[in-house]
Amino acid sequence: MFKSTATKSFIRDSMEEGSFIRIDYVGRIGESGEIFDLTKEDVARKENIFNPEVNYGPVPIIIGAEVVVKGLENELKKMNVGDKKKVIVKPEDAFGERKAEFIKLVHMSEFKKQNIDPYPGMLVNIGRLRGRVISVSGGRVRVDFNHPLAGKSLEYDVEIKEEITDQKEKIKVKEEISGMIKKTIANMIMKWVKNIKKIQFIDEFTQ
Repeated sequence: MFKSTATKSFIRDSMEEGSFIRIDYVGRIGESGEIFDLTKEDVARKENIFNPEVNYGPVPIIIGAEVVVKGLENELKKMNVGDKKKVIVKPEDAFGERKAEFIKLVHMSEFKKQNIDPYPGMLVNIGRLRGRVISVSGGRVRVDFNHPLAGKSLEYDVEIKEEITDQKEKIKVKEEISGMIKKTIANMIMKWVKNIKKIQFIDEFTQ
C-alpha cells in the first residue's frame, strides 16, 4: 500500500508572510531572567508583577509586519497553530547591540530651550532622537540613546494560539495591533524610566 500525497499540498507546516495569528508569550531578559513583557495573567500573578490595568491574553501579530523582534518572528514562521516553543534571541536579532556612539554629551542650553530641567533617568527628546539621561554635570548632560534592551539576549516562551482568516477580523486585528504597539511602548517607558507615570501619543502620518 502506498501513501497518498494528494492531501499533503493542503497541509501547511509553517506560517506564511502575511498570516494573521494570535500568540501567548512570556519574554525574559536572558542574563537575569527578569520578565520584561508577557501576555499570560497566571504568570504575572505568580511572579508578583500583575498589573490590573493590563489586558492579559493572546495578542495578534501579522507575520512579516515586524510587530515583534526579528529573532522571534523568524521562529514563528517555522511554527503552526498549537505549537509551543522556547526561543532565544540574540541582541542583533532583538533590539541591537549597545553602541558607545549612542551615548552623547548634550549642552544644558538644549534643554533650557525646551524649559526642561534634566535629571538622571529622565526620558528626553533631542531633535528626532529619544534617550535617557544618565548624568548631569558641569552644564553638560550625558544622554543614552540606546534602546533599554539593547545589548541583551532575550528568551521567549511562545505559543501560537490561533490563525485569523476572516477578513473582517483581520481589519479589527490591524487596529488592535496599532493600539498594542502604543501600549507596549508606553509600558516599557514607564518601566525603565523613573518618574514617568503617563504617556500620551500624538499620531501624525506623512508620505
